[in-house]
Amino acid sequence: MTDVTQDGTTHFPHARASRDQHVARPGRRRFVTGACAAAATLAFALAGRRGAQYAFGIADASAANSASAASAASAAGGAPANSGYEAFIALSQRLTGRTRFDAVLGQRIYAALARANSTFEQNVGALNTWIKGHGGVPSDIVTAALKTDRPELATTVGEIMRAWYLGLVGDMPKAQVLAYEKALMFDPVSDVLTIPSYCRDVPFYWTTKPADMPAATMAALSTTSASTAARP
Repeated sequence: MTDVTQDGTTHFPHARASRDQHVARPGRRRFVTGACAAAATLAFALAGRRGAQYAFGIADASAANSASAASAASAAGGAPANSGYEAFIALSQRLTGRTRFDAVLGQRIYAALARANSTFEQNVGALNTWIKGHGGVPSDIVTAALKTDRPELATTVGEIMRAWYLGLVGDMPKAQVLAYEKALMFDPVSDVLTIPSYCRDVPFYWTTKPADMPAATMAALSTTSASTAARP
């Protein structure tokens, strides 16, 4: 049914009523508002669980800036801000074969290990000296060699490697988790595997058909497979 006014315009009462009813639906509005509030509450709760000092990455950025400033001062000829930390990083480089580490994570690991073991700094210095004097010992068998020569230092090596590769310091039930996605154990397979619990791509990415493999790649794979099958 339509209404025609004196000026000739036409109105549709039913359509207008339907539109007004849709716009003013209070139940939907309450649902959306409640969902947004719940999401905000959850986000703040998760941030709080990590510790207020690290919420939203403010402390991380500050620590990273401090580490950069200390490195710059050292490079300019100034006294190092923490020679114990620098000795720890030097030892970590020798043990892992890496040349660079995450500055913030390094500070956390160093502080946690020093708190857990009163002789940690002393052991780090002794390990640097021992490794320099045993230049022929491969880094992957340092622990085995130390178990005979200096067993207390072998324990420190294990603690350092566990902290860097697993992100853990201390034993249960008081073990501290200092890293997960930045733990070094994920690096060797980062080109083919995604860190567990992290999505590889956008949601439902697996529903998209993969791109066709180039013909040259297919031919190379076929040749490799044939060669492997022909081996005795």
